[in-house]
Amino acid sequence: MRNLADLLRQPDPGRTALIFRDSSLTWSELDARVDRFAAALHQLGLTEGDRVALALGNGLDFPVVYFGTLRAGLVAVPVNPGFTARELGHVLGDSGAAALVGGPLVAEAVEDVRGALPNLRHVLGTGPALADLLDAAPATPPPATRGGENLAVLIYTSGTSGRPKGAMLSHRALLANLDQCARIEPPPLTSDDTVLLVLPLFHIYGLGPGLGQAAMAGATAVIGERFDPVATLGLIGQHGVTNVPGAPPMYVAWSLLPGFAEAFKGVRTAVCGADQLPADAQERLREATGHYVYEGYGLTETAPVLTSTLMSERPKTGSIGRPIPGVELRLFDVAAGEYVDPDDDEDSDPGEIEVRGGNLFSGYWPDGSGGPDADGWWRTGDVAYADEDGDLFLVDRIRELILVSGFNVYPREVEDVLATHPLIAEAAVIGAPHPYTGETVRAFVVAVPGAELTAEDVIAHCERGLARFKCPSSVDVVARLPHSATGKVSKGLLRKAALRGLDPSEV
Repeated sequence: MRNLADLLRQPDPGRTALIFRDSSLTWSELDARVDRFAAALHQLGLTEGDRVALALGNGLDFPVVYFGTLRAGLVAVPVNPGFTARELGHVLGDSGAAALVGGPLVAEAVEDVRGALPNLRHVLGTGPALADLLDAAPATPPPATRGGENLAVLIYTSGTSGRPKGAMLSHRALLANLDQCARIEPPPLTSDDTVLLVLPLFHIYGLGPGLGQAAMAGATAVIGERFDPVATLGLIGQHGVTNVPGAPPMYVAWSLLPGFAEAFKGVRTAVCGADQLPADAQERLREATGHYVYEGYGLTETAPVLTSTLMSERPKTGSIGRPIPGVELRLFDVAAGEYVDPDDDEDSDPGEIEVRGGNLFSGYWPDGSGGPDADGWWRTGDVAYADEDGDLFLVDRIRELILVSGFNVYPREVEDVLATHPLIAEAAVIGAPHPYTGETVRAFVVAVPGAELTAEDVIAHCERGLARFKCPSSVDVVARLPHSATGKVSKGLLRKAALRGLDPSEV
């Protein structure tokens, strides 16, 4: 019954595990701190299965608190430290967290909602406060008896509507996905690598393929506090980074910097997730380095990686690749009520992605609802098709599908056309109610700096590339779009703004 924190007990304990600013920890030093934090949690009276919320930014405290929580037999609840009191209150209340670890701003925010959180018994500080806690704790915690199918991480998904809900990830699921990624040939990360961790560690992408994969491989991780294009590019060159997990906004920004090619010359593997990397950025990156950025696909509920172009014979622009080892995948045509029959000679019909594997979550908190079916299959809500080579291409999310007079409109198709307008810097599309057609297409666009962009120009541009029913009937030119922690446009917040008649920057 494996516990995720066991990964810290490395065959080379003297190797550098983490580098942050001017400080570093070897694997043995990190392991010792994790022991002390686990012991401290027991001293506070927390018992196995209790939830501990981690409202922490990137730094050395995060791995200590995260792995220490797991080693103590408790459940880690990663939380964005930038959450408002209302958002923080929802996660703490819904999870029934017994303890919260966070900085001064987090402690201040939680005081505004503390009265509504009867289960919250401890609010623990970071930095010097955490160091004092570790110093006062025994060197060795009681042995943990949890692992395997026991809940390890409760991580809240942003969702496209409604309030975030907690996806229950067991030790089994998280370890399975790390093992699945490690079985890719050649391995994307080894003990000889130095990996950049600038993705938010409270997000499943930074937590699993980032921190977790570094621990699985015994690699050295260079932690960036936050994404700053110039500063993080400097970290890559300074520390000889060989492996970079990133999101599209990161690669787009790096590819426009003059020192990009020089900094990336030692990078062996660069991967991109959370959203599709724009084709022009991919081309700039390939020309500068001679290498592709490998793209993948996954979800919080799948711990998270499902597919990668590392599995393809060659990466293709716009593709999410093929399933990684240990992941089964099939496509279900919802309209036809049958599974898509792959054809080796042509592209398949689109279908909802269904997956099965040891990396799947145990359902949503607290009762396990919405999890895999009796045969282990889980519907992702994403629509894709496979080309003649078996490489997958995302079409859109089923719940984001827009039905105009009974015809399917996939927002991504409209967004791709909007992206070709020379005066549009960013665009997003949602469905809006319409008295005659049921729904209509509504576009939100951000103009390039200094450009004068009108709704009429945008609609005319779409009419040249789309059937009339797919064209936006209304266009909002806005200053910015709301984004998630990994830089992806938050359609949920966009819908909320539209429903309330607000500018997207106000939600």
